[in-house]
Amino acid sequence: MISFGNGNLRVPKLSRPVYMVAAGLTDFRKFYPEKQSTELCLESLKMAVEDGLGISPRDFKKMVNFCVYSQFADHFGDQLLAAAKIHDYLGFDPLGNIEVKTGGATGGSSVLAGVMAIASGYASLVPVIGWERMDEVNTRQGNAYIASAACKDFESELGWLYATYYALMMRRYIHEYNPNRETLTKIAQKNHHYARFSPYSQLPGDYTVDEILKSAVVSDPLTFPECCAMSVGAASIVLADEETAFRLTDHPVSVVGTGSGSHTLRTADRRNMPVLLLPNERPQLYQDRKNEWPGFTSFLAARFAAYLAYNMADITDPVKELDVLETHDAFTVSDIQTYEDIGLRPYGEGADFIESGDAFIGGRLPTNLSGGLLGSMHSVGATGIFQLSEIFWQIRGEWNKFHADDKYWGRFGKTKPNNFENLQVSNARRGMAISHAGTGSHVTAIILERGWSSE
Repeated sequence: MISFGNGNLRVPKLSRPVYMVAAGLTDFRKFYPEKQSTELCLESLKMAVEDGLGISPRDFKKMVNFCVYSQFADHFGDQLLAAAKIHDYLGFDPLGNIEVKTGGATGGSSVLAGVMAIASGYASLVPVIGWERMDEVNTRQGNAYIASAACKDFESELGWLYATYYALMMRRYIHEYNPNRETLTKIAQKNHHYARFSPYSQLPGDYTVDEILKSAVVSDPLTFPECCAMSVGAASIVLADEETAFRLTDHPVSVVGTGSGSHTLRTADRRNMPVLLLPNERPQLYQDRKNEWPGFTSFLAARFAAYLAYNMADITDPVKELDVLETHDAFTVSDIQTYEDIGLRPYGEGADFIESGDAFIGGRLPTNLSGGLLGSMHSVGATGIFQLSEIFWQIRGEWNKFHADDKYWGRFGKTKPNNFENLQVSNARRGMAISHAGTGSHVTAIILERGWSSE
């Protein structure tokens, strides 16, 4: 059983404030043969610099003093040290840089590395750039590469397919907590629907619950609309210290909470332990709990990351104190598990977060308005950065600017739907993104907050 010492639960502190000042995306596709990864990364960064900051790439380059790159797997593009190639193409040589790899959480971990670089005083302006080249191999081979981020001595024997790993979790979750099967499909229904209003999305669509249930099965009981997309695309954000941030914009967004957690790569090695309580929970909540924790239905890494981020940001009730949320909805079941791991509902009651309407636009905590991984993308190295880009635009009140403008739809050869919906959350001040790897081996939680006075 894992037990914590005081040092393990130390709440993170930044030595100086860190701000996010810009974000940029490409669109995300199953195949992108007409553009190399270098071009996609350049396009996402140019959008952040030119559209977000309103300055020239030449002037921006003169301000940068460190770079962080985010790519999940060298296998797809068959290029070791791919970050060096991107760094050179973007014109940042001879500046120092690092490339981060923590599975599906690579994007969130890369942003965390950028935050550390600013907070420590090592750098004052850091672009964090993520991408994935997933179309140079066939889907079967791609799934095998991704699946090797789980334990090859154990999970891989289940078929080299992450959907199979999560299908087992889904079966166990349904056995332990007995949610309505339809509730899980509503997660996919919601996220595919919201993806319709994003020019960046790969799998937008309107489905009925019945259509999702009757869709082709990937791994029983998960159907195709309940599984994330394999994507090609890039995302970039720009982090800055306080002086630089306010020199670049009057509306920087502050990084107020960060958390990072991990757990055994081999899920069978996860031992029973007392539930780690979040700030909004009391010991009596789980005193009669019969199911083992974290077991096969919960993610200790997610709870640990949320614990640190909430305490750092002084959040005592996430549903009340967050205005917008992006979760790592790789599968419908992983989403409902995450609702519980990050304290939106007690364990076993995650279905209520969907059924109550809280997760929808107009609800108490709108979640995955971007379309998430199910509807918009999972270009793995870009994913956590994509999530924070969406949170950033919501907090700045710029969701419409970067989603409703016809120029972004036209840029990617798309047409904005006639029934376009405005998904800007009214007066959004604070949001969180969860970046998740494997079957919960690594998770980051990053909380952003309006960093300027509204007076």
